[in-house]
Amino acid sequence: MEIFFRYNWMVREQWYAWCEEVSYDELIRQRTGGVGNILQTLFHIADVEWSWIRLLQGKEDFQEDFEEYKTLEKVRGLDSQFRTEVQKFVESWDDSMENRPLYDLQSDGTLAIDTWGEVMLHIIAHQIHHMGQLSVWSREIGKKPVSANVIGKGLMKPDLP
Repeated sequence: MEIFFRYNWMVREQWYAWCEEVSYDELIRQRTGGVGNILQTLFHIADVEWSWIRLLQGKEDFQEDFEEYKTLEKVRGLDSQFRTEVQKFVESWDDSMENRPLYDLQSDGTLAIDTWGEVMLHIIAHQIHHMGQLSVWSREIGKKPVSANVIGKGLMKPDLP
């Protein structure tokens, strides 16, 4: 679990660096799909990750307003602030947490029961989904996207003789 979170964080940092080479107008240009634009998508990824982790910890979840974070620096800063809490939780993860139930009252009044492991996998898949959108948008503006390749990122060290 931790390896994929580290992968997501690494790739997200690479997308932030990618954004430094793109005009602000391109970062906030409305696009088809996703949550609207490149910068808002990065904001959304960090916000959703943090929100789910807070929910698992039984903490209050509140939604940040993108209008208050409409620059790359502010989105990065918020992500960094959130990541402190998220990383601590991810690093404390153990197998006993995998099947813990999460009782989540839905807006229609029904109760959803999921496992903590499912939620963690959802968080991982959520970012990967949006990274695909960022890759498409990157190509639309004529830039090479950040590589989604897990291989070569140094996430695991081989046992060498």
